[in-house]
Amino acid sequence: MIELIYPYDIAPMVPAPTAETSMLRPAASEWFPIVEPSGIVTGRAVRQYCHSGAKPLHPVIHIHIINRQGQIYLQKRSMDKDIQPGKWDTAVGGHVSYGETLIETVYREASEELGLTAFNPIYLDTYVFESEIERELVNVFAAVGSYDLRPDLHEVDEGRWWDIAEIDANIGCSVFTPNFESEYSEIRASLLALL
Repeated sequence: MIELIYPYDIAPMVPAPTAETSMLRPAASEWFPIVEPSGIVTGRAVRQYCHSGAKPLHPVIHIHIINRQGQIYLQKRSMDKDIQPGKWDTAVGGHVSYGETLIETVYREASEELGLTAFNPIYLDTYVFESEIERELVNVFAAVGSYDLRPDLHEVDEGRWWDIAEIDANIGCSVFTPNFESEYSEIRASLLALL
């Protein structure tokens, strides 16, 4: 598992502020670390810039939740999301806030999205994912167990357990996000090996 390595002093803003742009930055924006694939933090940028098509590499976490019956919990992305609204996706996914570690983000996002706080995250993989508007350093975790999950309906439209056969039958049918489909194909065997 990679670790995020922050500089001693706060990392520079990306893009570097100018006289014109420094006045345009909203004070309450979410700040994300900008990283190298190794996890070294080289800068910080607001969410809007990271999703603007400029594509600075920024870290995110995904958590796949699987129960002992071999079902995987998925969330249906809110129609209000700026990326892939209304598609089924990983149980938990979220951006690392500037200053956070990956594990801090795993627990924060699981708590915010599903009310899940007592679990043992298992690291599976790290890879770079690029879409038309962003570039992410994805850190994939799994959690195995029978959890009482309470999706935050401000974050997602719904959540439910899916049988592996049901997921397999819907791959390529525009039911899931493209990122989920590619990631699932890579980690499917690793998830099932945890049972």
